[in-house]
Amino acid sequence: MKPIDSHALYLDGLHYDAQHVEIVEDIPFYITQAKKYGEPILELACGTGRITIPLARQGFDVTGLDISEGMLKVAKEKAEREHLSCKFIHADCRKFSIPTKFNLIFIPFNSIAHIHDRGSFEALCDSMKGHLAENGHFIIDIFNPRLERLLGDPNSRFPVAEYEDPYGHETVIITENNIYERATQMNHIKWYYKIGNKEEFAVELNMRIYYPEELDNLLYYNGFDIVEKFGDFDGSSFESSSPKQLIICRKK
Repeated sequence: MKPIDSHALYLDGLHYDAQHVEIVEDIPFYITQAKKYGEPILELACGTGRITIPLARQGFDVTGLDISEGMLKVAKEKAEREHLSCKFIHADCRKFSIPTKFNLIFIPFNSIAHIHDRGSFEALCDSMKGHLAENGHFIIDIFNPRLERLLGDPNSRFPVAEYEDPYGHETVIITENNIYERATQMNHIKWYYKIGNKEEFAVELNMRIYYPEELDNLLYYNGFDIVEKFGDFDGSSFESSSPKQLIICRKK
């Protein structure tokens, strides 16, 4: 089981929030699923609580789990400011143990792409099965791969984000390029940060690409049945052109 290699990318929760402040389209989807499948709820790779906290605002019994202490620090501070009772746990989603069975567990926002190898995927599934209630459900949210983007020119850069530095008044500009390794289905991405007039620096983001039929089969052979599969947060059916793979499953 390979170690999670994304620590450098998720060290600073304030930068993460500034970069992702406009990402809200998935929140109503998870509120709907929470109402449907019930509580308690566990969010894996919860980060700064971008989804955990809106669920807590709705009154749900929700716990967020993440491997980054820097992200969790910001999540806890935000929850405390709003006097919310959500809990946060510092742990690796592949090998944790808490004395609660959950009716809903989800791993949102492409975070499963940080699960790079079969051993890690199997460990994640074992953790889910050990923490799901008898009729509990597990949701995975990951993009539907676009080959034209994966196989593009590795020397070309694409815009990622632009936002104000949370520690000052300078502008942060992020661009990226990537090299896709077809043998391992790993997309080796570099994010280039330019903060005001400071020297540019790069951070690696390695993402395992999961193709639709492959992901369905991995879940099946690790003890899950797929209940529904959507192509976007509006509940549309999954198709080849869908931007997302939203998979709702339960233990066999």
